[in-house]
Amino acid sequence: MANVLGGGDGMMGQFPLEQWFYEMPVCTRWWMTAALSASVLVQCHILSPFQLFYSFRTVFYRSQYWRLITTFFYFGPLSLDLLYHIFFLQRYSRLLEESSGRSPAHFSWLLTFASSLLLCIAPMFSMAFLGTALSSTLIYIWSRKNPDTLLSFLGLVVFKAPYLPWVLLAFSLIMHGTVPKDEMCGIVVGHIWYFFNDVYPPLHNGHSPLDPPAWWLRLFDGPPPPAEEPLDEDGATDPVPEGEAAEVVAAQ
Repeated sequence: MANVLGGGDGMMGQFPLEQWFYEMPVCTRWWMTAALSASVLVQCHILSPFQLFYSFRTVFYRSQYWRLITTFFYFGPLSLDLLYHIFFLQRYSRLLEESSGRSPAHFSWLLTFASSLLLCIAPMFSMAFLGTALSSTLIYIWSRKNPDTLLSFLGLVVFKAPYLPWVLLAFSLIMHGTVPKDEMCGIVVGHIWYFFNDVYPPLHNGHSPLDPPAWWLRLFDGPPPPAEEPLDEDGATDPVPEGEAAEVVAAQ
């Protein structure tokens, strides 16, 4: 599946913008593409925001299940505010996905977990579009994984990465004059993931309850390579003892 989603293997002869696009990890690339496409389609009056938002009643009583996905794609009409969201989406989603080894399995599992949790809590706060909340989740997780990184906001304030979600929260509060519920929910979901993925395992013998299951890894990365048989000192494969060979034949 990684090969199907990837694309852009050849970099020769590409324009700088095209090369930058294909250098992005696959999940970040397609999320950003879907977000820009949704805003363009709404701006051209091909789609309406009312066809994209998430509502529990609309999804499950009218069977409009596509809203479970489109709610994470629409960030608003074409504007400077959209560019602001797209910048933070592609930057911190890309950094987080690259830190996971550019494997779509682990990062897509993070997106699936965070999206599912946001869909569960959205009705309690009357949130129709969850793209900003999911983006805030990724920003929070990245900031906690890079505690010593220094950042600058608008070239005026220098702070360490763990303060980034709160700086953006305060900026949104000043710009819009209301408490950004979506960003606060994103921070809560991000902290849940960070706690069970980074804080909990060292305290419980490395057990991580939020690791992707084996079937999910096989879906994206394919089956694991076969284990190599041990070699003796001469480089030949160790023979199987007769008793164990008999057990293997009997099992077959």
